[in-house]
Amino acid sequence: MSTLRPTDLAREHGISTQAVRNYERHGFIPPAERTPSGYRIYTEAHTAALRAYLSLVPAYGYAAGGQIMNALHRDALDEALTIIDRGHSQLLRDRDTLAAVRTAMSHLTAESEATPAPSRDPGTRTVGELAHHLGVTPATLRNWEDAGILAPTRDPATGYRVFQADDIRDAELTHLLRRGGHPLDHIATVVHQIRTAGGTDALASSLEAWQDRLTAQGLAMLHAATHLTAYLTHLDGRTPGLS
Repeated sequence: MSTLRPTDLAREHGISTQAVRNYERHGFIPPAERTPSGYRIYTEAHTAALRAYLSLVPAYGYAAGGQIMNALHRDALDEALTIIDRGHSQLLRDRDTLAAVRTAMSHLTAESEATPAPSRDPGTRTVGELAHHLGVTPATLRNWEDAGILAPTRDPATGYRVFQADDIRDAELTHLLRRGGHPLDHIATVVHQIRTAGGTDALASSLEAWQDRLTAQGLAMLHAATHLTAYLTHLDGRTPGLS
């Protein structure tokens, strides 16, 4: 079995040897053996682990990538696969939301006599229900309201916020653009544009940029699957479920 130094692992990915040591400390790659003098000894399994972890980051994010590797090193394969499943579910949700926003924009910019398509979610929701639907906290929705992005009505009997179909659409759009890194003041402008069906160039540009992000993430997931499968063969000499 050939052995490698920290510099050998670091060089392939253009990272520092300290980063390699940090990944080992956090459990993203397995612990290294040591020479009698205390120097780390890495193997091809460590190389495969590092490739797997670094490929998981653009696919699922730093936190999820680390959780996946830690689960594998605890021999908790199903836990790792569940995290991966959540990532794919979120990507599909983002694609569905993006398609819905594109449809909404198309109808809002159509000729005034055109009949708009029915909303994807015509029901009303409370702040708690909408927060659960989006996977955010009620405080986040209130923050979006304070920023002028959302404008829910109030139940005259209770005074509670009530989110109508258009409010839900605006919240979906806001959630989408926030994950794309857009600041709240820009999102407020975009939401205003889609409400008024004017000046939609900024909205179209944002949606195209997010489409590119989703495509890149989907490809990253395929890339990560290849490296993760390769690493699994190092963990126990075979690919689980395929032997």
